[in-house]
Amino acid sequence: MFFSRNAPLLFIAGLMALSATRSTGVETAPAAAKPAPVADPISAKAKKDEPPSIDELLPLPVEAPVAEENAAVAETLAPAAQPRVQLSESFAINLVNRLVERGVLTQADAADMIALAKADAQVAQQEREQLFSAAQTAAEAPPASDDEVRVTYVPEVVKDELRGQIKEELLKEAKENKLLAPQYALPEWVVAFHPHADFRVRYEHIGFPNGNDATGAFPNFNVLNTGPAFDTSSISNPLFSPQYNTTEDRQRTRFRLRFGAEIDLDDHFTLGIRLGTGDSNNPVSGNQSFGGTNLGPGGNFSQQGGNFSKYAIWLDRAFLRWEPVESLAISIGRFDNPFFSTTAIYSDDLGFDGLVLQAHHEITEGIDPFLTLGSFPIFNTDLQFASNQPVKFESRDKWLNAAQVGVNWKMSKDWNLKIGTAYYDFRNVEGQLSTPFVPRNAEDPGDTDHSRPSFAQKGNTYMFLRRILADATNNGGTTNQFQYFGLATPFRIHSITGRLNYDGFEPFQVSLLGEYLKNLAFDSTNLETLGINNRGSSGQFEGGDTAYYLNLRVGKPELATRGDWLGYVGYRHIESDAVVDGFNDQDFGGGGTNMKGYTIGAALALSPRVSLAFRYFNASQIAGPQFRSGIFQLDLSAKF
Repeated sequence: MFFSRNAPLLFIAGLMALSATRSTGVETAPAAAKPAPVADPISAKAKKDEPPSIDELLPLPVEAPVAEENAAVAETLAPAAQPRVQLSESFAINLVNRLVERGVLTQADAADMIALAKADAQVAQQEREQLFSAAQTAAEAPPASDDEVRVTYVPEVVKDELRGQIKEELLKEAKENKLLAPQYALPEWVVAFHPHADFRVRYEHIGFPNGNDATGAFPNFNVLNTGPAFDTSSISNPLFSPQYNTTEDRQRTRFRLRFGAEIDLDDHFTLGIRLGTGDSNNPVSGNQSFGGTNLGPGGNFSQQGGNFSKYAIWLDRAFLRWEPVESLAISIGRFDNPFFSTTAIYSDDLGFDGLVLQAHHEITEGIDPFLTLGSFPIFNTDLQFASNQPVKFESRDKWLNAAQVGVNWKMSKDWNLKIGTAYYDFRNVEGQLSTPFVPRNAEDPGDTDHSRPSFAQKGNTYMFLRRILADATNNGGTTNQFQYFGLATPFRIHSITGRLNYDGFEPFQVSLLGEYLKNLAFDSTNLETLGINNRGSSGQFEGGDTAYYLNLRVGKPELATRGDWLGYVGYRHIESDAVVDGFNDQDFGGGGTNMKGYTIGAALALSPRVSLAFRYFNASQIAGPQFRSGIFQLDLSAKF
């Protein structure tokens, strides 16, 4: 916009004239002399199809006489020569001045360009200052209401989560659009494969105070129901049934190893698998005791371990999940607990077998309702039951059908509430009385033997399953009373679960978790007749149907960096038949129900993936004779 239309032509002509004068080396008059023919560097280059270099276009230094002649030629082809201007620290100004010096621009045009450039720079500076001032004002201004959120600090755990989400989105986009260069592109199966693993070593001390009942009041129904039928008659079998330890302190070291992966499939499908340790197929624990063995009813070692024996690996998770949209997921197989709950009803290690649908939808900002529906087989009757006779018995499969509704509610900037209510319908888990018969030996089956639980801890009320007739073969019912034991009550459980988080002390969080549970199918009158345990000193039934759980936690929500810590204290009260004892916490009071007491614990991150933690459980029996325990655990954990 500042050059005349002929300026470029004059510039090139001047350069060619100066170049020709330098090539002859002969002094000539500025206007009349005709220079000798010389090789044109531009034409020579053109013949070779190569562009001329800058050195060939610009005049080289020449001796004084030639320089004077060059200057004279320049005067005839370009505007009057301009004096050399003052150098500046600005690259743009120096460039304009050099163009003036070479005669490409006049001094007037150069002055106009510099003035306009300075004006543009001043406008840009003003706009930048205005933007900075507006950003600073917005950052310092308080939110107009509780609905507006001003982010002045982002916790590290949130940063890590955002980094991970952004990385996944970028990789997904790069993969779909083939943005990665071939040498940097990973194989498809590598990108889709997401491995994970965790390892924990635990020292555990189990202590029992003086005064615990040691008269045979605490039978181990799990051992009784997983072995041959037990003879309950005192004449033919004067031995005690298998009993829980209530008097002798024990200590043990244990470990848990789990490793698995989730694999992204096409069309929003995910395949998941996890393997893990365990000294048995216990559903509520993956712990393996170093050198650990258990004695069976006959005094034989019944499980793996001891003398540096190898340990078994179990299939812990295997599922297929479909997420057609972000707010809906359907899973089938064996997966983690899909419900919002506490360890009062379900252990943290418990896996669920079956089908579940999970959905949520934010109806307005900060309010996100959720729904969980599922059906889970608990026990399937053996196809050949009974196996030792031609006549087979009717199947009695056990199921859990469950539904939960709730809401995630961001009440304000610092307060968050999650609350849900659930109904758990356990079908056919209670024991059934058999058809009257006379068992000839411990292997002679009853037609309802399969109604006994295949796994149990302790605390639930039990009943005899077999109705044994008295005849001459059992001495009028005083011998050969071979029995199995079933749960004495059905379970249809209603729960209310809530968690309130306060983030006003960021990066620390205060969290209160609570749950209330009630077994709506509990019938104390029926249990007074059928129940064989959980009775007081006078023989009356003392069991109950209610449980509640409270836990207060302070510290980092997750142990994500070295030095992160958390601490907690809790109390729980779980009556005998509030929940199924085979599914809840395996640590508090040794596992199961009919226990009350408190828990304290803390954890410290030694690195982003290694932590040290301790827990102490103090529990005592609610119904029946005294059974108190104090359990201390020290854990060293690593994760990947």
